[in-house]
Amino acid sequence: MPTVSIPSLMQKLTNGADKVNVEGTTLREVVDNLDKSYPGFKDRLCDEGRIRRGISVYIDGLISREGLRQPVSEGTEIHFLPAISGG
Repeated sequence: MPTVSIPSLMQKLTNGADKVNVEGTTLREVVDNLDKSYPGFKDRLCDEGRIRRGISVYIDGLISREGLRQPVSEGTEIHFLPAISGG
C-alpha cells in the first residue's frame, strides 16, 4: 500500500496522523480513498478533477508531472507540498 505523508496543515483531517497507508494504483485512486477515510481531503487537494495549483506532488522523492494519472505501487511514498509564498 502507498504511504502518504500528511502536511501539518491537513493533519486535522487525519485526526493528527502525519502518515497514512492508502490503497490505490494511481494517485487518483489514492486521493479518492483518502477522501473516503478522511472526508474533505480531496477538496483541499483538488480543483475540477486536478491537483490544485500551488500544490506539488512528490512520488518517491521526485516531482510528479503526471498529476492524478501517476501510477503508484506497494511501498510508494507520496508527499503533497503546498506552495510557500512570501516576500
